[in-house]
Amino acid sequence: MAGGFQKTLMCVIGGLGDMVWAQWDELRHAAAVIGTILYICVQPRYWVRTVRGAFVRQVVAIGVESVVLVCGMAFFVGITVVAQLEFWVAEAGQSQMLGSLLVAVVARELSPVLIGIIVIVRSGSTMATELGIMKIGGQVHVLNAQGISPFLYLVVPRVLAAAVSTFCLTIVFIFVAFASGYLFGATVGKGSRDLLLLANSVSSAVRPKDMLAILSKSILPALFTGTSCCIGGLSVSGSLTEVPQATQRALVRSIIGLFVISTVVSFLTYL
Repeated sequence: MAGGFQKTLMCVIGGLGDMVWAQWDELRHAAAVIGTILYICVQPRYWVRTVRGAFVRQVVAIGVESVVLVCGMAFFVGITVVAQLEFWVAEAGQSQMLGSLLVAVVARELSPVLIGIIVIVRSGSTMATELGIMKIGGQVHVLNAQGISPFLYLVVPRVLAAAVSTFCLTIVFIFVAFASGYLFGATVGKGSRDLLLLANSVSSAVRPKDMLAILSKSILPALFTGTSCCIGGLSVSGSLTEVPQATQRALVRSIIGLFVISTVVSFLTYL
């Protein structure tokens, strides 16, 4: 009995160890890819016409086509969060706290996470599925045969476009949420009608480390998401049935990475 229990325990520990090492290897691989992409993006010689065209198409697909969805979500978030904060602050007689609360809750924490989730679900899944199908269909080998680097043409534009689009969408989300919250509160009479007071309160509460946090929480998870989804799609080597599984694993890694990176950034910036 004791020997069987010890054997089972060792198998469990060994399995956990293998899983941890596998995740560590994937993390190192993703970090190496991100570092290579950041190096390439500042080298003008790599920005040939085909790469520029692919980057623009990805910005349109990830960023521009998501604007309506982001504005709709920001509109309702502004009503439910911003207006409630305005009303709560007014009731408590703590108007000087309004800007700090709005910046902390909406701009610094809520916006980057919600936009990150939108990008992961909407664009990350598309990246992984599209690249997986291309890998199975042989298009990646065709690019190699034509002398075009698949990494430069397929991976770099997607990852950089994800980072740029996520940051821009986050800024759009913040402004729309603030605007909709103010308009709703002013319309129903449950908040300040003084737009200048709200703007001054928010601008006074914004500090350099807040801008750094928003930038980091937008760009770093997006870089990881784009890299993870590209790696997941290009790692498919069997049949089309592997594509959904690779996509699911990439999305799970991206979601975990989003919350881990956001937590680490908050810890390093504010604690």
